Amino acid sequence: MEVEKVKRYLESSATIDGDKLPLRFFQRLIMHGLRVELIETNRVVCSFKVTPRLLNEGNYLHGGAVATFLDMVSSAAIYTAGGTLTGTSVEINISFMDAAYADEDIEIEAKALHVGKAVAVLSVEFRKKSTGKIIAQGRHTKYLPLPSKM
Repeated sequence: MEVEKVKRYLESSATIDGDKLPLRFFQRLIMHGLRVELIETNRVVCSFKVTPRLLNEGNYLHGGAVATFLDMVSSAAIYTAGGTLTGTSVEINISFMDAAYADEDIEIEAKALHVGKAVAVLSVEFRKKSTGKIIAQGRHTKYLPLPSKM
């Protein structure tokens, strides 16, 4: 085992002082450029153009960016179902089926499958706008805090 190689791999990306970055920097970095295309009951459709800042070492859309989009867009779908809070993630599952490269237009469709008193279940699909080909599908389960009685 090459301990130094592992250490370099993990620490090579940590070259900035993260404590000096603005509040919610991570979400802002990922979500910048997102466009809302449609909002209706139990459904939100958004789009974005894949930018170089969101690419991984293989030069395609980073899975972490996909997870952030999934989290944010599916959470918005809770509001379309009458939810008042977006809650806390309990589980996020993503299946990747294709890659998206720089300058490709992507569509994200989030659906609220169930928004109850304590739990929300949401599904999300990522598609290439040009072909409709599915890039990734995900499911998001969230705990919804109960409103305070005070």
